[in-house]
Amino acid sequence: MREPAFWHAPSSWTSHLLRPLGALYGAIAAQRLTRMGFDAGVPVLCVGNYHLGGAGKTPTVLALAKILRELGEMPVVLSRGYGGRLRGPVMVDPSRHGAGDVGDEPLMMAQRIPVAVSGDRINGVALARSQRASVILMDDGFQNPSIAKDASLIVIDSERGLGNGFVFPAGPLRAPLLPQLARTDALIVVGDGAAGQAVAAEVAARGGLVLSSRLAPDAASLERLRGKRVLAFAGIGDPRRFFRTLRAAGIEVARERTFADHHPFSKGELESLVADAKADQLALVTTEKDFARLCRPRETPAALRDIVPFAVTLEFADAAPLKKFLADRLFKAREHRVQKR
Repeated sequence: MREPAFWHAPSSWTSHLLRPLGALYGAIAAQRLTRMGFDAGVPVLCVGNYHLGGAGKTPTVLALAKILRELGEMPVVLSRGYGGRLRGPVMVDPSRHGAGDVGDEPLMMAQRIPVAVSGDRINGVALARSQRASVILMDDGFQNPSIAKDASLIVIDSERGLGNGFVFPAGPLRAPLLPQLARTDALIVVGDGAAGQAVAAEVAARGGLVLSSRLAPDAASLERLRGKRVLAFAGIGDPRRFFRTLRAAGIEVARERTFADHHPFSKGELESLVADAKADQLALVTTEKDFARLCRPRETPAALRDIVPFAVTLEFADAAPLKKFLADRLFKAREHRVQKR
């Protein structure tokens, strides 16, 4: 799906015409947020967005998993596997699963951390616990009430913010902002832009933790592209953020190609990208998520050798408050469950 341009415009007739539908959708979504969820039996940390589209959830999940392991935890990611055909529950195995099976983001994360995919999140909890998970990292699902969350950490892109601030389909919000703010325990702002400042101030005023972060390029990816002009392509929520990241890292982006989020690349599209890059003597570069969709188990197209998957890591300006926040939430979650027995 490509996001409509009017979602990120100050005002438009289209968005205003759709606001009644957005009000209805928002009322239903806000009511769902009040429902009691299933107790997973272990702490559940949810990483989500206020809006549709990308903001950096996947790098955030991986960064949190690293910190949790430093705290002695055994995190398992729970995902519904958007874009994959398997309903699960199933543990993602990169050696036998492709993006068409389990979704691109779970496949990418499974290279670094155990990932359970399940269309039914309660069944996914059971599978994660069978893997001896001491804490479940829920990838998305902030607006889904099926599982009770012990903490919700929301990711926002500092350049795009919340777009026009309207609820879908008039804008990108998944639910009215106020009930979402009320359930936000921490806000992770990605980048140095100003679009997230108002939301960050509101979260802080409500007692939530606000963290600044940035996407840091992987050194090996930078080395492969050093001194080269590139054709960059991406099928993610915000391809422009990827292009900005490349340029900020000193890479000369000569050409850009954008595709819809989770776009399933065909053989013809891949061959066309390779041919276009060769014609202009450019290196091909894409995101790790896009590269995951291009790869298939036991099948490696020769064209993939010409593509650099550009890896990034989410780095926090100060990780100490986050570590304390996570340790405190895990302690309180476990203490609460002991008291309920």
